[in-house]
Parts: sequence; structure tokens; C-alpha cells
Amino acid sequence: MKKWTKKRKKYIFSVICASSLAILIVIGIFLIIAHILASKVKYTISKDVLDYDRIEVSKPEMIQKYLTPNQNSRPGAELSEIKGIVVHYTANPGTGAMANRNYFESKKDQPDEKDNKVSSHYIIDLDGTIIQCIPDNEIAYASNDRNIDTLSIECCHPDKSGKFTRQTYDSLVHLISYLSDRYEINQRFIIRHYDVTGKNCPKYYVEHKDTWEKLKGDIIKYLKSCSKKVEE
Repeated sequence: MKKWTKKRKKYIFSVICASSLAILIVIGIFLIIAHILASKVKYTISKDVLDYDRIEVSKPEMIQKYLTPNQNSRPGAELSEIKGIVVHYTANPGTGAMANRNYFESKKDQPDEKDNKVSSHYIIDLDGTIIQCIPDNEIAYASNDRNIDTLSIECCHPDKSGKFTRQTYDSLVHLISYLSDRYEINQRFIIRHYDVTGKNCPKYYVEHKDTWEKLKGDIIKYLKSCSKKVEE
């Protein structure tokens, strides 16, 4: 009787071991299949997690309308490096990107004086359209001592508060994400004009610090979402 009981225990133990091994094999196969299927998934940016109240994921229109080379707004000097991005706002509420671009262009006909030196690499319109005024590898006269190693972005705004429209905001997030990824710019070096000179620019995002922090947070979210690769 004792011998039979011992054999029975060994049998039960063997069955349990075999069953456990089978379960582990099935789980392993399942995980391998799940990994293969996951790698085939096309990732998209969730509009629910991107906000202002949300960030548009479509690529904004970009127009290259380079300024005429001149001493006041497009000197043609090369940047020493591209180390940062400086965000500005236009000083004239309600005006569009092309009007501000043409203002920079008009400086070519003025005397070579300090007060006439003004420009920006990019201007974002009220509707989100982006105009590039100066190639990325050239200096723009926008950010004082940081002209030599930064790209500048001017943002149009509808009223004296200086707050950007949703379209301008979304395009700014997209543009900064694109430039910071292309030139491997550390997020610490995405700054305001205010951070260079103390000037109240961009006004709304200086006077409301939380909105500036939110903007930088949205850029990080957007970059993370866009960095998800699709395996062909």
C-alpha cells in the first residue's frame, strides 16, 4: 500500500511538472507572437494626450520666402553652430507672417545702423502657416547675443495679450520638434527671448510662466509620439 502511494505521488508530481512546462511553453509562444504583431502596428499620435486643448498632428504648410541678402536683415554670415531655438512674438498684434516678412525685407533699403537690424529664421502666421525667411545655417538678427548659435521663430498673435492662436501654437510645437530633432537640440535650449535679455517676449508666455512650461511639455509629448517607428 505504501509502495502504491509513493508511486501515485510520483505520478502526480510528474503530471504537475509536465503541465507547468506546457503552460510555460504556451505563454512563451504567446509572448513571441504578441511581440511580432506589435512590431507590425502602425503607431499614431493620440489627439487625446496632446493638448492646447489638442495639438494638430497634420504637417503645417511651410513656405520658403528668403530675404534678399543685405546688411540689415540677412547678412549671410554662418551660424557658429545650432545650439538652441529662441521663441519670439511679433510686436504688432493682428498682422500676418507675410507682412512681417516683408517688413524684414524692407530693411535692405535702409542705412546700415543698429536700429535697422532685425529678422527671424521663421515666422508663424495666425492660421499656422510657416514662412522661412533665412536658411537655418545663416544668422538672423533676432536674439541679441544668441544670434550666433540659435534659430529664431517669430509668432503672430491676434491681440495685445500676446497669446497665440491654436493654429499658431500647434505649428510652433511641430516646428520646434522638427528642428530640435534635426539638429539634436537639447530641450533645455528651447528658450524665450526673455531668457536671453529679459525682454517681455513672447509676452503672454513670459507673463504666464505655466503656459511656457506647458508648451515645452507639449513639445516633449509630440516628439515622443513622432519617434515611434513603423516597421515595414
